Amino acid sequence: MKGIILAGGSGSRLYPITKGISKQLLPIYDKPMIYYPLSVLMLSKIREVLIISNPEYIDLYKNLLGDGSRLGMRYEYKIQEKPRGLADAFIVGEEFVGKDSVCLILGDNIFYGQGFVPRLENASKVKDGAVIFGYYVPDPREFGVVEFDENYNVSSIEEKPENPKSHYAVPGLYYYDNSVIERAKNLKPSARGELEITDLNREYLNEGKLKVELLGRGFAWLDTGTYEGLANASNFVRTMQERTGLYISCLEEIAYRNKWITKEELIILGRGYEKTDYGKYILSITGEI
Repeated sequence: MKGIILAGGSGSRLYPITKGISKQLLPIYDKPMIYYPLSVLMLSKIREVLIISNPEYIDLYKNLLGDGSRLGMRYEYKIQEKPRGLADAFIVGEEFVGKDSVCLILGDNIFYGQGFVPRLENASKVKDGAVIFGYYVPDPREFGVVEFDENYNVSSIEEKPENPKSHYAVPGLYYYDNSVIERAKNLKPSARGELEITDLNREYLNEGKLKVELLGRGFAWLDTGTYEGLANASNFVRTMQERTGLYISCLEEIAYRNKWITKEELIILGRGYEKTDYGKYILSITGEI
């Protein structure tokens, strides 16, 4: 399976903060925002990742992340000239995906909770169909909303409904078989001129091939699209790291735990940040401090 991070858009809800920089490059406490969705792909055991962004920002991502080799991964980059909807990511990334299945995650989504990795690993095994996630919210009218039966087969999915059929919103994390590319190509633009991910999911639903994984109590899905959301996400990460002593979305640690890099390589990476608490944490994993 391959992974795609969609890190485009104007971030207009965060102006003037994002007037001159991509939202997904903003800091969430001690790491750039894009580290968080990238860590989700890594926890799914995905080593090949495509980052899609605006033309004016793509080199900034290359400078930050490189080619992925330092983490035992491979990164590629593609430009999305203008926003055409989430499903457009599969058209932009067609050559990258090739004949593999694919996971799409939005660059501003932050997830945290116990038991997340088994759910990711289960979803990443999809070969025929699609897997989405459901997260309970008090008022789901501003989200895609999923309704499902006792076997977690999806019975309906709606985009920002006035009268939601459930309280489960659909976060920006999706796992698909390879047919998603042709399905995306055949989508018709919505009234706002975009290729909607909900329409794509509905195709799988109509064929009985759409499953949902629920993210239960004690799980956090954080919104970073507003000033308050940015501050709350940073406070959440800071609090959890200080209370537990364990870092959230430390890419170097995940690569090491996945056995994609050696202890010696991890030490080198840690020393590159040794003046920071982040670097000291990496070195503590290796027993160097």
